[in-house]
Amino acid sequence: MSNIVQKYEDIINSIKSKLENKNKINPKVIAVSKTFKLEKILPLINYGHLDYGENKVQEALEKWTAIKEKKTNLKLHLIGKLQTNKVKQAIKIFDFIHSVDNKKLAKKIADEQTKQNKKIKIFIQLNIGEEDQKSGVNKNDLFDLYNYCKELNLNVIGLMCIPPFDENSEKYFKEMKVLNEKLNLSDLSMGMSSDYLKAVENSSTYLRIGSNIFGSRD
Repeated sequence: MSNIVQKYEDIINSIKSKLENKNKINPKVIAVSKTFKLEKILPLINYGHLDYGENKVQEALEKWTAIKEKKTNLKLHLIGKLQTNKVKQAIKIFDFIHSVDNKKLAKKIADEQTKQNKKIKIFIQLNIGEEDQKSGVNKNDLFDLYNYCKELNLNVIGLMCIPPFDENSEKYFKEMKVLNEKLNLSDLSMGMSSDYLKAVENSSTYLRIGSNIFGSRD
């Protein structure tokens, strides 16, 4: 067994331990493969893991186009910021977009989905810590953006956040859970290598884990 697969199994086991005897959702792990070459990711693909995260459209196209044609059950998640001029290419390669945070982007995605006859699963990214340097819709504008997305017939399945790095994530995860429930959404994209078990405790359904699986980036 490769070192990467062993690390992945350790994460799965830690999640199972956290969920043991608790009535909680079993979340999916998105293996964040951004910046890593395909040969480093292949052991995990061959092991049978299906969900992978990238944050750049061009890198995803170059890395994943051929293998997704062979392995049609692989799911690719865009977890980085999406520029409107990259939407056409993003719709081609991705199955999930975790970073919708404004109406202009939502409209572009809706238009492009119609052209390509492809429906993407959407997360609205919330700037939960109200940080100036971070992407994400402001909490005060969340419900307005959500309603606009629904008017466009986008398949919004949940909310996504990246909490402040220097604070305890748990209070933000609790707030995300409440907002998600208010919108009656089924999924939550939150939790990374440093805090994924706290996210599990707060009903996250998609965990974005990179360094704990693939190690530090070159």
